[in-house]
Amino acid sequence: MKRKNLCIALALSAVLFFGLSVVLESYAWARAGGGRSMGSRGSRTFSTPSTPTRPTTPAPTPSSPGMSTPGRQQTPGSQPATGGTFGRSPFLQGLAGGLAGGFLGSMLFGGMGHAGGAAGQSGGGGIGFLEILIIGAGIYFLMKFLRRRREQTAEAGYSSHAGRMEIPSSTPSGTPAYLGGSSAEPVRPYDEVEKGFQDIKRFDPGFDEESFKETVQDIFFRIQAGWMNRSLDGIGRWLTSEMAENFTAEFDRLKREGRSNRLENIAVRKVEPSEVWQESGKEYVTVLFTANLLDYTVDDRTGEVVSGSKLDPVKFQEFWTFCRDIGASQWQLCAINQVDEQAPGIH
Repeated sequence: MKRKNLCIALALSAVLFFGLSVVLESYAWARAGGGRSMGSRGSRTFSTPSTPTRPTTPAPTPSSPGMSTPGRQQTPGSQPATGGTFGRSPFLQGLAGGLAGGFLGSMLFGGMGHAGGAAGQSGGGGIGFLEILIIGAGIYFLMKFLRRRREQTAEAGYSSHAGRMEIPSSTPSGTPAYLGGSSAEPVRPYDEVEKGFQDIKRFDPGFDEESFKETVQDIFFRIQAGWMNRSLDGIGRWLTSEMAENFTAEFDRLKREGRSNRLENIAVRKVEPSEVWQESGKEYVTVLFTANLLDYTVDDRTGEVVSGSKLDPVKFQEFWTFCRDIGASQWQLCAINQVDEQAPGIH
């Protein structure tokens, strides 16, 4: 009997573990792009996008009124952790607790009932101390695994901001952009982005970085609205043909499953160009968006929230790459990359 109870305990622990894993993974498929990487970045498709780096600047002087005094360097601990889905969702925390509590209660008290009904029989029907230890250990390691996963997600999303000071996105003409890069991060020089923008200006003298950031931020909001409506109406012109096909496939999947992804209170915190280059008659700019929003999915039939939260905002970062023909005016989204996800072919 004890051997049978032991097998049941191990089986239910495995079901609990993998069930929660499925719930966690299903929530990752949200917001425009489904929370995954897609699209093409030309010759850099199989390269992980570079993290934007803003080097430190000297203190402002009367001759440079547009510059502000740099603040303290931020440490990893000063950034609010995004947390994994489990850490930021009371629903999933309650689900885990309910499953674990119900499982233990049914095993303990159910076993006691069987033991009482079979009084006088050897061994009884209850659960033994060894099984309790195994169940407890299984739950402990499950929680430890989820906590580690949450910490890794937070580090991947925000470690790039540690030990860096923010400066204005542009400097007066003729003024050096920086004194030197941070020795703590082995990143490409910031002037590589500036050089890329200068190359764009050779063919488009009216190009302005600040105007570009406003343009792509507007495209970002439009595409999020189109994603929520599960339709390319109004956003097709802002997508390359490849991205339009990817979005259409995701819309069809959501409709088949009877699900709608709701995105509310979207706020973009940062728009940071990280890569700028030209190739094969096209111009590419990769931008790192830092934003937060309410992101949840509902059942079309019942209106019930099946994943996400209507109350807990989600903070996220994504690389969006825009391209256009050299000399053209309209930019299109050609790729989305996750900051904690390696590009295809990278191992």
